[in-house]
Amino acid sequence: MGPVLGWLDGTPLPRAELDRRLGALRAGPRSTALPTPGTAEDRQLTRWVAQVVLTEKLCAAEAATRGLDPGDGPPVRLDQRAAVELGSIAAAAYEGSAAVRAVYEAVTAGVVVAPAETAAYLESTARPPAGPVWRLRTPDGEFDAEPGSLPADLAGALGSAVPDQTVTAGPWTATLLARREPEPDPPGPTDGLLDAARRLAFVRWLDHSRAHRLRLVPGLEHPGDPAQPDNHHRH
Repeated sequence: MGPVLGWLDGTPLPRAELDRRLGALRAGPRSTALPTPGTAEDRQLTRWVAQVVLTEKLCAAEAATRGLDPGDGPPVRLDQRAAVELGSIAAAAYEGSAAVRAVYEAVTAGVVVAPAETAAYLESTARPPAGPVWRLRTPDGEFDAEPGSLPADLAGALGSAVPDQTVTAGPWTATLLARREPEPDPPGPTDGLLDAARRLAFVRWLDHSRAHRLRLVPGLEHPGDPAQPDNHHRH
């Protein structure tokens, strides 16, 4: 069979797909941005690509078990928030593999956001209510102003004025043209809460499945595994 990428449910997976993708990267238009072969960074790249391939293989097997038909859909592009929440490996697999996307939909189909979570989100993102706005005329022209932005004596005099009344306070003279109460801010958007909850559920499912169904080859560990020798920082 030759070199293996790892074992999925006890079945060896050929390494050929990993080598093909690495070769395509090194022959591609961004090859000059890749790390020098043989360096720690190059080994980390190999680990990263290996984990993407393993994620795709795992999801392809899961799709078959669930009777899903992923089809051959073209690659997709995630927005930045979704990619960050999934993590770079899962995001790359999701973008490139229809099987990963099909399993994502199946795994997260029943995810809901509890009303208490929505209420907590709205409370944490709510802005304090804005104050009233006065339309004023002064010798310098007309403008809108919040009472707190005016000199205290002038604001006090205008506070008891009626529309079209002119008041003088010390060196300031102004005519109150109108008072306007601000419109309350609409509730913050909550559409993204369900998407975020689905991504979290998928990542948890994926982590559990990787831990229980995949066995890795030494040298192809997860790039973030603290036990592998290239996972360290240099300053």
